[in-house]
Amino acid sequence: MSEITVLNSKFEAAGKLKSDVVLTPEVISVPVVHQVVKALLASRRQGTHATKTKSMVSGGGKKPFKQKGTGNARQGSNRSITMVGGGTAHGPQPRSYEQKVNKKMMTRAIQSVLADKLQAGKLTVVDSIKSNGKTKEMFALLNGKGLLPGLLVTKDKDSKALLAVKNLQHGKGLPVEGFSVYEALKFENLIIEKDALEALLKKLV
Repeated sequence: MSEITVLNSKFEAAGKLKSDVVLTPEVISVPVVHQVVKALLASRRQGTHATKTKSMVSGGGKKPFKQKGTGNARQGSNRSITMVGGGTAHGPQPRSYEQKVNKKMMTRAIQSVLADKLQAGKLTVVDSIKSNGKTKEMFALLNGKGLLPGLLVTKDKDSKALLAVKNLQHGKGLPVEGFSVYEALKFENLIIEKDALEALLKKLV
């Protein structure tokens, strides 16, 4: 069982959150986190690159020049890969870079990230993050508490806090359903609402 300190909206200690999910250093798996991040970045690749092979290049109906007497190597088609304007051998073709990540691997990666942030003192759980949507005020709050650079995670996807953090140079906001291991690793601090953390921990049980 793990105990996590919960702060109120003024970022003052307000209680403890107990969870059956273990968030100790022993559960941190760097290889699993690496695999999940690699798969995520790979899935972002468009894979639309393409080159024309010999069969795709136009022309090639007539022998470019006679077989003998020219001093050149014999050629049967101007679409050959050795000819200027010819096809490309073994060039890239459209493909998907998506890598499979099973549920067990993903949950272990999330658990590892949460455990790492908790052990490093970089996990801040707030009862509720109140905001009027103003970036200036959100910056003053987070910067004043030493929580930048940081990733803000809320329970509600329509939270004004996500709007306020949107234009921060060293901050980003996500709803809990869009929680990303990669984004959590990018930022030093993880600021998450209590309800959002509970929803995240339920997935790990």
